[in-house]
Order: sequence, then structure tokens, then C-alpha cells
Amino acid sequence: MRRALTKLRSWAVGAAALAVAFTLFGGAGALAVAASSGGASVGASVGAGISGGASASIGAGTGTGTGTGTGTSTSTGFDDAALIKRGEYLARVADCAACHTAEGGKPFAGGLPLQTPIGTVFSTNITPDAQTGIGGDTYADFDNALRHGVSKGGYTLYPAMPYPSYARIQPDDVKALYAYFMHGVTAVHQPRTANGIRWPLSMRWPLALWRIAFAPGVAAGANAQAADDATVSLERGRYLVEGLGHCGACHTSRGMLLQERALNDTGGPAFLQGGVVEQWFANNLRDDRADGLGDWSREDIVAFLKAGRNAHSAAFGGMHDVVLDSTQYMSDTDLRSIADYLQSLAPAGQRASLVYDDTAALALHAGQTGAPGARTFLDNCAACHRSDGNGYDGVFPRLALSATVNAQDPTSLISLVLHGASMPGTQSAPTVFTMPAFGERLNDQQVADVVTFIRSAWGNQAPPVDADAVRRIRNGSR
Repeated sequence: MRRALTKLRSWAVGAAALAVAFTLFGGAGALAVAASSGGASVGASVGAGISGGASASIGAGTGTGTGTGTGTSTSTGFDDAALIKRGEYLARVADCAACHTAEGGKPFAGGLPLQTPIGTVFSTNITPDAQTGIGGDTYADFDNALRHGVSKGGYTLYPAMPYPSYARIQPDDVKALYAYFMHGVTAVHQPRTANGIRWPLSMRWPLALWRIAFAPGVAAGANAQAADDATVSLERGRYLVEGLGHCGACHTSRGMLLQERALNDTGGPAFLQGGVVEQWFANNLRDDRADGLGDWSREDIVAFLKAGRNAHSAAFGGMHDVVLDSTQYMSDTDLRSIADYLQSLAPAGQRASLVYDDTAALALHAGQTGAPGARTFLDNCAACHRSDGNGYDGVFPRLALSATVNAQDPTSLISLVLHGASMPGTQSAPTVFTMPAFGERLNDQQVADVVTFIRSAWGNQAPPVDADAVRRIRNGSR
């Protein structure tokens, strides 16, 4: 599933390419116009927050090889054991490993390739190695990269690094993260791999204009919501969702230059209303009842983030890795705070609550499969999801009245049928259940028919799907 997260990050580099091209051919003033029309609070980054994601301070470099590295003395004063421990927790919350650890590689040593339309970009080494990592970085260098999107060398980072969200991180937490990466992570000598992006798209200066246009100012002052604070509060949840968790990176739709349409709940209903990233639709996290979290209890949200499954759904796509690497390790206090904040978000739409309808269940039970897609469902899906669409709690997700099924955008449901998915095996729910891929067995029309059937049965009310939509997703994932 890390491959899915890698593909998610490639969108951010696509945004960088657009910024370069937009500036080259439209002039610097054009970017300023885009910024003013999109709103000053708008920012851009791509990742998998609760939809996942992690920092990816990606830059150019050369060389190969790994080994044991050495740290430096630039981090003197940040070696307090409690501070390092808190930084480790915060790095989990931010899911830094998702981008900075390659498959089979050493933790945080970088080298994860991001295949993009303009070439391959490689994540950097953020271990405390003095020569090839960040061991020589001062606290100010670290903060500039994390929250401002500016490297030690002075160039703007590719927005695969979600610095518009990380700008929300309080200074005390930045210090804890710096302490952890300098003193709690093993140094690895692994030089950067040169990015494979050709000139002029490799130029960095247009990214500075993009950063000025879309990245917000950074948080200042003391951190009032420490990670070890036992108080469950709405503001703590807001801080985690908007900042460290950078949930909007996937769950918020994007503008012309792939900037998030809103970075927080003051930006309007677009915030966390859902967005397409590659072959998945990151669900609406607002209080909408038909296609959001309106029918989820606080305990449902906590269970999903901790176990990767609940009575309503299971984690798939990029969210699989977010649960596996990040949210399952979060404290119950923080998970409850996240739930409190998400439940505070007003519905984005006016769709009424859905009501279960047993018409399709009775027809399937009687062997009546005349409706398009009904026979395909009975032959391929009913054994796990049941003819009544209710599945088995915590094992096979329900399809009846599901927010994923009822999303206006069918991308995730189509991708699940084509490619299958596995639940994450977590500490609280270690058993992994896998849905097989049906892309080889079913043609585009059959997939469209069964998805349309699911989206209209048992009280579900979502638009039909045609074969062209299936074909685009099938071809786009090759």
C-alpha cells in the first residue's frame, strides 16, 4: 500500500510543474491573480492525512550508498529524554515515515521515488547524519523546511512537503520534532539521489511565488495543546487535523494550481469535504449524513483510526498506511479530540439521512437478478457483503447506507472493485481481511453495472456509473 501513498505524493510535484509552467508562460502576475481569486488562506500539499501523508523535503542531489552515519553538535540543548520521546510521538502523528522511508530502506533515510508526469523525485534523508542527512541543520534550518517550505540552501521545497499544513505546528512541537530527529533517530549515511526532472521544470524560483501565494503564515507562541496533555478538547482536535495530521491534503478538493481550496474550517464547506487523489476519493469528513461522518459516533471515529475498521467502513487506499503507520499509535485522548473536532464541522450539503430499504435484499434472496449488476453482485460480492448489503462488522464492510458507496464521486468504489484492498493489521485488530481484485474477471461494463447496482440498492442514493468512468480509472492505474 505504500505504493499508493507514493503516487499520492506525485500530485504535489505536478502542482510544482504547473507553478513553473504558469509562471513561465503566464508571468509572475498571473500567479498573484490565482492567489487572490483563491483566497489568502488557501495552501497546497498532497499526502494521505487521515487520508495520510508525511513530510517530504525533496531536493536535488547525487550519490549512492548507505551505512552508519554520524551526528553533529548543532542540536546541543535538544537532548532532553522527555522532549525526544514527545518528538517521536509527534513524528508518528505527522506520519513522517510515509515519504522518508523507502520500501526495504532504513527509517527516515529517504530515497523513496515519486513517479510524476515531469520525472522522478526522490525523498531526502532526514536522519541526523552530518554529511547526507540533516545532522548539520540548526533548529532554524529545520523549522524553515518544516513550516516555511524553505531548504537550508534557500530554495523552496516541492510541495510534496505539506508545509502549508505544518505551518500550523506550534514552536514547542517543532522543537520536540527536532530533538527526536537529531537524538532519537539512527543516523544513516545515504546520499540523495538526483531528481530526474528536466529543465525548465526543474527550476525552483517559480515555486517561491507559489509558496508566497498559497502558504499561510506560521504559528507563533507557546504550544497550549501539548501531545501529553490529558485534556480532550475541540482545539486539540483542530490542531491535530489542520496541522500535524494534515488531513486536508487529501480530504480537501483543489484549485487550478492544485492548492487546497481551504486549509481550515474558516475557509468554508470545501474544507474536508472530500477530494480525488489518484485512483481514490478521500471521503467527506464533515457532518453530512449520506456521504460524510454524520451517522458516525465519536467511538466509531476513534475505532476507525485505532483499528482501521468499524461498523461503518474499513481503511483502504492511502488510508491503510495512515492507520498502519500513524493513527493506531495515537493516544485515546488525541483520537477522541480528533473525533470531537470532526463532529463539529457543519454539513457541506443538504442531503437527508438515508433510510434502509429491503427491496433489493428480498429480490436477491428470491433469486431475482434481472436488474443490471444484480447477478454480478450475487456471484462475486454477496458471500462477504451479504445479499442484504450489511456485511459483517469489523470483517467485511457494509455497503448499505455506506458513506463511501453514497459519495457523489464513485472513484473509490470503482477502484476497490478493480484492484481490491486489504485492511491494515493493527495492534487492536491484527487480523487482515482482503478483498480480491475483480479487474481481470469483469469488463468495464460489468464493473459499471455492479457499482451502479450497489449505489442504488438497500436505500443507497448515488448517481449511476458508466463504462467510460471505469475505463478511465482502469487505464489511469496502469
